[in-house]
Amino acid sequence: MRLTEYERSVQKEIEKWQHGDLSLLTQAFNWAMAPMDWVVERVVPEDLLDQADRAISNFLLLLNDASTWTYEPKEVLREARLKGIEATDVTELRDADLKTLDGIARSYVSENAILAAIEGGGTGLGGAVLIAADIPLLFGINLRLIQQIGASYGFDVSTPAYSPLVLSIFNVAASGSRESKNQALREITVAGAALAQSSEYRGRVSGTFRDQNRHLPREIAKSIGGRKIAQMIPIAGAAIGAGINYWFTTETAESAFMLFRALYIERKERS
Repeated sequence: MRLTEYERSVQKEIEKWQHGDLSLLTQAFNWAMAPMDWVVERVVPEDLLDQADRAISNFLLLLNDASTWTYEPKEVLREARLKGIEATDVTELRDADLKTLDGIARSYVSENAILAAIEGGGTGLGGAVLIAADIPLLFGINLRLIQQIGASYGFDVSTPAYSPLVLSIFNVAASGSRESKNQALREITVAGAALAQSSEYRGRVSGTFRDQNRHLPREIAKSIGGRKIAQMIPIAGAAIGAGINYWFTTETAESAFMLFRALYIERKERS
């Protein structure tokens, strides 16, 4: 199906993002966290780092469990109606105007980033005791955000079948690397082809869930785990916790925004 002028401009925007460097926010955050990274690397016991890694990996592996997918798509349909789109099912949004859908998707960023920052600041006050609770809460907020943005473009990713795609988004958010973006866009190509043919999306890599995603949790843990441990630093813990959560949620939103737009276009071109 032929793309509109706006959709072609979005394609160029996605290509620029794909081949671009780390976002300015990530560059600034990495610079600000450099002293904390140095302290964690030299002072924090290895077993604490392992605990943080396990907490992240365990949560991400729970994406294969339907009980973790609790998002309710009705709120997106309500937002769509406010924008003049009459739809009774999320999938109907796939054929709506992309510019309008962009506005709906963007509306979910600030509320989730602020919620994550408040949660991170609060748990940062508790040191090591609350870090174990902080990590699942952070990823839970971000999972909900991914579902909201996906639904904004007509993709109800509220089942474990979409876990490979969700993990790809988390991986891009955590690392921001060109490699992670390329891998995620390859996942988008597979998903778009399946959706265009009204067939079941199964993920790019064959095999079990662990086979498909075994490399991703470790990459995400490597980017987030050590920095969550930095929340143990007295006085600074609350600020660090809020900053990490705000940064990660903002990057998750931008990654999901770009990738679901890519999926919208991929499906349309193949239909």
